Amino acid sequence: MLKQSLAVFVAVLSLSTHASEKLVVGATPVPHAEILEFIKPALAKEGVDLDIKVFTDFIQPNLQLAEKNLDANYYQYRPFLDDFNKTRHTNLVPVVGVHIEPFGAYSTKIRDLKDLPDGASVAIPNDPVNTGRSLVLLHEAGLIKLKDPSNTLATTRDISENPKKLKFRELEGALLARAVKQVDLAFVFANYALEAGIDTNSALIVEKGKDLYVEFLVARPDNIQDPGIQKLAKALNSPQVREFILTRYKGQIAPGF
Repeated sequence: MLKQSLAVFVAVLSLSTHASEKLVVGATPVPHAEILEFIKPALAKEGVDLDIKVFTDFIQPNLQLAEKNLDANYYQYRPFLDDFNKTRHTNLVPVVGVHIEPFGAYSTKIRDLKDLPDGASVAIPNDPVNTGRSLVLLHEAGLIKLKDPSNTLATTRDISENPKKLKFRELEGALLARAVKQVDLAFVFANYALEAGIDTNSALIVEKGKDLYVEFLVARPDNIQDPGIQKLAKALNSPQVREFILTRYKGQIAPGF
C-alpha cells in the first residue's frame, strides 16, 4: 500500500511539474502579435502556454483585460494607457516596454508638404492622446499653430492659426491606413502602416519615436507578479526579441529596452 501511494504521489508531482500555465494575451496584429508568436515556442519550454488574441482596435484589449478576459495585453504606450485608466476608471499597469514605433503622416497625392493644397483634408486619430500628438507634429511642420505646442492633449479647438484652412477628419486608429487614398494627408500608426504594406520611410511627417511612446506589455495589479506574466516580460525583453525586431522590421520599428 505504501509503495502504491508513493507511486501515485510521484506521478502527481511529475504532472504538476510539467503542467503549463495558460496566458491569454491581447495584441494588435503587426508587430505585436508577430513578436508574441516569435516567443511562443520559448515560453512553451518555460511552461507557459501563450494564447494570442488579435484585436484591430485600441479599446477592447484594455476593456477585456480589466474584465479579466485577458491576462495581459501588448499594443500601447504609457500616455494612452494613462488616459484610458483616467477616463475609464481602470487600474491597468505597465509591465515592461518592448518597442518604439514611428508615427507619421502619409499621402498618395503629394510628395512634399509644400504641395499640400489649401483646404486639404487631413485624417488624424480620434482618441485624445493621438489627436494631440498629430496636431503637435503639424505645428512643428509649420502647417498650423497651436495655442500651446507643449500640450500633448491638444484638440482642433486649440488651433490658433490654420493658414491653409486644413479640414480635419478624426478617425479610429485602425481606419487611418485605409484613409490614406481618400484624403490629402493621413496620420497612421506604424503597426497599421506595416499591416497595410505602407513603407514607414515614405512618411512626409514623421516622429521616429520618443521614449515616451515605448509600447508596453500591460497587466493588472492582481496578476503583474504572477510567474507566467514575469516569464512573458523576460521573454519580451530578451536579446532574441531585440534581434528579431531589428532584422524582421529593418528599422521601421526599434527596440525599446
